[in-house]
Amino acid sequence: MCIKAKKALGQHFLEDSSISKQIVDSFNTTLPFPKTILEIGPGKGALTQFLIEREINNLYLIEIDQPLANYLVNAYPFLTHNIVTENFLHVDLSQKWPGTIGVIGNFPYNLSSLILFQLLKYRDQVQEIVCMLQKEVAERVVSQPGSKVYGIPSVLLQAFYNVEYLFTVEPAVFNPPPKVHSAVIRLRRNDIARLPCDEDLFFKLVKLGFQQRRKKLKNALSFYTERFTKEFPLLNQRAEELSVLQFISLTQHISGICRC
Repeated sequence: MCIKAKKALGQHFLEDSSISKQIVDSFNTTLPFPKTILEIGPGKGALTQFLIEREINNLYLIEIDQPLANYLVNAYPFLTHNIVTENFLHVDLSQKWPGTIGVIGNFPYNLSSLILFQLLKYRDQVQEIVCMLQKEVAERVVSQPGSKVYGIPSVLLQAFYNVEYLFTVEPAVFNPPPKVHSAVIRLRRNDIARLPCDEDLFFKLVKLGFQQRRKKLKNALSFYTERFTKEFPLLNQRAEELSVLQFISLTQHISGICRC
């Protein structure tokens, strides 16, 4: 079956099996293994072939492209009932797969950030994520305070996951080759079940702070700070200068004063 990559879906098929194996080998090998493993965007099975070797009982492939889903059914008929042809961004993970989840995949470049934020919503379930995505996005996820690429995904994902940049992938190993480099990262759920602050407010402050990242936080967060009667040192810094712990401290302070 001849399958051509669809530009509209951001498809670039990984053709180097050694890299595919390296990605799968980066996935959790410790016990207990997550109850359900989801491969997002399996394409033609570059990772699937090595996941099968791991003898994972509850492996599900989420592939929105029907021709590719048909290809996977032909290639792996024993997974027929585990191939989901839905838009991952619209799937309710808690309803479809209750229990712990591990996620692996070569994420479409045009959707990688959305996929990560969708997984973040299910952080109580999703224990590990190993994914390949555009290098620029990978660098944002793992960046630290003070970096030019440190931003919303850096803070929000690092608040709940330990993140690692594993390795870079050259364009030449894909068909068709993308115009950018790729990278593989790993996110493992940390021990923080709940942040020691109002989590909804924490998310709001992080997003507001970075939307005007060149401004000091006392200006970027003026909706809240205009009610203050005293200076708070962190407000004299910019969002890109604050660590996760400092954003938590800022949230605690604003929540205590504003009763938000």
